[in-house]
Amino acid sequence: MKTVLIVDDLIDVRLSARIVLERHEIRCLEAEHPATALACLEQEKVDLILLDMNFSQDTTSGQEGLAFLSNLTERNINIPVIVITGWAKIDLAVQAMQNGARDFIEKPWKNKRLIDAVKNVIDKSESTLNIKEQSIFWAFSETSHALLEKAKRIAKTDANILITGENGTGKSMLATFIHQHSPRATKDMISVNMAAIPDNLFESELFGHRKGAFTDAKEHRVGRFTLANNSSLFLDEVGCLPLPLQAKLLRVLECGQYEEVGCSKSKHSNARVISATNANLDELIEEVKFRRDLLFRLNTLVIELLPLRARLDELAEFASQFLTLHSRKYGRDIMTLSGQALNKLKEYHWPGNIRELSHVLERAVIMAPNKTIEVQDIQITQTNKQPMSHVPLMSLEQAEQKLITQAITHFDGNVVKAGEFLGLSKSAIYRRMDKFNIQVTST
Repeated sequence: MKTVLIVDDLIDVRLSARIVLERHEIRCLEAEHPATALACLEQEKVDLILLDMNFSQDTTSGQEGLAFLSNLTERNINIPVIVITGWAKIDLAVQAMQNGARDFIEKPWKNKRLIDAVKNVIDKSESTLNIKEQSIFWAFSETSHALLEKAKRIAKTDANILITGENGTGKSMLATFIHQHSPRATKDMISVNMAAIPDNLFESELFGHRKGAFTDAKEHRVGRFTLANNSSLFLDEVGCLPLPLQAKLLRVLECGQYEEVGCSKSKHSNARVISATNANLDELIEEVKFRRDLLFRLNTLVIELLPLRARLDELAEFASQFLTLHSRKYGRDIMTLSGQALNKLKEYHWPGNIRELSHVLERAVIMAPNKTIEVQDIQITQTNKQPMSHVPLMSLEQAEQKLITQAITHFDGNVVKAGEFLGLSKSAIYRRMDKFNIQVTST
């Protein structure tokens, strides 16, 4: 059973919240003042704090609530907080969230909103605890250690960063690493996955909206740029941002100004933007799907993450770390790999990169009958492996030239079809043909 600490000087507010939460099998503790709440936290295990912002000093400033949040940070008490505020004090709620609160509830609240917010924050906190160790950016080679040193130097600046690399290479983990080593690390990094947002909600997600701004805007929504003020904003899969909204993002990056949907008053954010993409933004620019001036704002500094198949010298260490994590998760003795099982992992080409390796080893930990994982316990399709021994060593430019030549030959000189097969636009493949002086002898 989860436990919520309700901190409010009004007994009827505490009672109302208690009735709602206990109906959903959530244990409730009560405190009438922040000092009482701190004393309670020393005696009780609490999963979430429901915090009013005003107590005895006054009824409007919210300074006591903000001081309580700061006190939690100073004492290293990592318990999620939901603040309670009136509609007229939305700015105070935003300030509280910038100081560590996870959500806010307006007075008078609707019971469904209250229970949904409490369950959502508790669930997210549990998920964060479960994956905390897996969110570390691991480095087991000189190349990877050099990359982390570069990231640390970059973290000390306020320059915008673009992280590139295939899916599953650890872009979000590196973004977290950079934030944690930056002067903004005292505040939570705010993240948003662009690929997971419906097109019609992008603007609201990034900039927020006012209640009644559109049909389904039933309450005020705080945008990610507001929450990330004085912190870091991680824009994952930034290549998915719709073209019409790119101009608005560009404006924020240039001058820090934006407007909430349904509000004409400009707001300001000094969020440090860290972006990530697995897309080729240069190709998207050629296809008029991405703004070149926006790319120049995003890629002040660029870090490229290599795929796992280019980091096979680290695979054994990755595997050992994942086996330890998953063994603990499922209550098993720490499991190890046989030599043949490790060889099987090294022979695979890992299209899903480090994320796929984690999933493969998690299944093995669950299903393997013994403490040592054998070849038969590794569930990967060997037909997917690339015959590296038959591929001659060559530079990337040589490989690109060879592939383009082969594709044009295969399609009997039809350059457009060859480009489509290779995932290149018409202008992109002709540019590469000119670069490599590739001639078409038939059409």
